[in-house]
Amino acid sequence: MGPIRILIADDHTIMRDGLRALLDNERDIEIVGTAADGLIAIRKASELVPDVIIMDISMPGTDGIEAVRSIKRKNPKIGVVVLTFHKEEHFVHGALDAGADGYVLKDESRGELMKAISSVHAGKNYLSPGITDRVVNGYLHGGSGENVSKLSWNQLTPREREVLKLVAEGYRTREIAEYLSLSHKTIEKHRANFMRKLDLHNVSAVTTYAITNGIILN
Repeated sequence: MGPIRILIADDHTIMRDGLRALLDNERDIEIVGTAADGLIAIRKASELVPDVIIMDISMPGTDGIEAVRSIKRKNPKIGVVVLTFHKEEHFVHGALDAGADGYVLKDESRGELMKAISSVHAGKNYLSPGITDRVVNGYLHGGSGENVSKLSWNQLTPREREVLKLVAEGYRTREIAEYLSLSHKTIEKHRANFMRKLDLHNVSAVTTYAITNGIILN
């Protein structure tokens, strides 16, 4: 058995460098690459086929949850540990529904991350102690703690969520079309669909919705 091959996906350079420095000290781990956003993570997952990906959620463009969904669809054997500050139920459930194998909070200890990596590499699931109770409670109560806006978010298609996030981050339709390699008309259609579903009427409302629900950071 060789070392566990790790891909780190996080949009903050300090966090990527810090994780690399932290994990490079582990004899049984090899860092094979890093990614600054979801699209790069998807591409590098296909190119490098790591054993485990450490994935942030809030990243520009394609976020971590959509990246997990795409990676798992293409290569379900790659283990994914989500590493994030987000404790909210809809993020946890969204990540797990997308196929994440582990979910760890960034304020947990180094040892907790190592446990998650080892567990996921062994084919098991791992939840950070800081969110286990939230997840169990949420599933037992059918997600009743989520508000209407979060439930509405779950009604959007993956592409609509992706376009919403980019619009909220200030990208124009032309820029989004180029980034996602889609036509201007297709982006406008997705934009119209998510605004109708969420009852949003302008870019300011989209941005407010995204910040309020933790989709982007203020």
